[in-house]
Amino acid sequence: MTLEIGKEPLDLESVDTAEVAFDEFCGALDARNMKGLWTRPELPHEPIARTLPYHWSWETVAPLVKRAGRVLDLDGDVGQRRALQFCNPGLQAGTTEALFGAFQYLEAGETAPAHRHTPAAIRFVLAGSSMFTTVNGDACEMRPGDLVLTPAWTWHDHTNYGDQSVIWLDVIDVPLVATLESVFFEDHPRGMQEVLGHNISERRFAAPGLHDTAPHPGDSGTAASPLLRYPYEQADRMLDALHETHGGPSVTFEYRNPVTGGPAVPTVTCEMIRVHPEGPTTPWRRAGGQIYSVLRGRGRSIIGGTEFHWGPGDVFVVPSWVAVEHEAAEEADIFIGSSRATLEALHLYREEQLTAQQEVVGQFQPLSRNTDA
Repeated sequence: MTLEIGKEPLDLESVDTAEVAFDEFCGALDARNMKGLWTRPELPHEPIARTLPYHWSWETVAPLVKRAGRVLDLDGDVGQRRALQFCNPGLQAGTTEALFGAFQYLEAGETAPAHRHTPAAIRFVLAGSSMFTTVNGDACEMRPGDLVLTPAWTWHDHTNYGDQSVIWLDVIDVPLVATLESVFFEDHPRGMQEVLGHNISERRFAAPGLHDTAPHPGDSGTAASPLLRYPYEQADRMLDALHETHGGPSVTFEYRNPVTGGPAVPTVTCEMIRVHPEGPTTPWRRAGGQIYSVLRGRGRSIIGGTEFHWGPGDVFVVPSWVAVEHEAAEEADIFIGSSRATLEALHLYREEQLTAQQEVVGQFQPLSRNTDA
């Protein structure tokens, strides 16, 4: 069947229009919810980030996290999760333009019920053990330095079966998915999902280049990695090997999908950098905001000429296309979550290595969040 488009073509010549001055013309556009392109600012030659370089210290945040365990009941009205979000003062919402970072906290013996949502999330463990996150039936153990994935639209719940509290960093692409007006959410009908096994995905990918070809009911059915847990002990060995091979003040690796070779999460690039006390790293600027979470070690970063000092548990942000370099006072491991994967998929990603170290023009000072941004 052929769809017949109108027999008569559109006739612009027959359209009636009144002779009006330019200001009246613009008013007529505005009355019809239209704007002339000439009223918009010209496109910038490079990104102008609204995201601000920012830093949250463990010393100031940890007491709030611990207090949250006393005042926020997971069985009450806190939305099933005791998560404290890092709100960038330059943004109305988000830690960066595309990602939210948060500290999530579970007391000893607590559980957080199962749900699923279209935003994808990662969990990077900072303190505590005897904890697992169940993802589509696979109970993934969580220990300090481990990375655990909860891909988009996968059932996930959290269980602390030990006698110590646990804290981890969440990075979730809610600002991105919300901008695309594609947020969906669903609670699990039974509260907690059935556990099919523990660390199943790790057994399916037991060695580099080897993986189980049989389908698994827990597979997300997306481009996300079917390997859900990346243990820190493997990351530690990788960073040692990279430094032995390359030397220098820092080495970095990316957590990747073992099947496709792509990013572990299609919208979030996950990396770890080890900074050695061997002088400053080479300055780079990269498209897309980056969230840094310090696992161990101390040092400083120069972000757009501003000096930030950091230590274990600290979180800081590098905005899109703002130069950053690091210098360690002692060996440091830092997790990085960024929107690079999204930008690469859209062929928008760029990076640039600078030829000289940055001049320090100021020290970081905390700001109040601008709700009118």
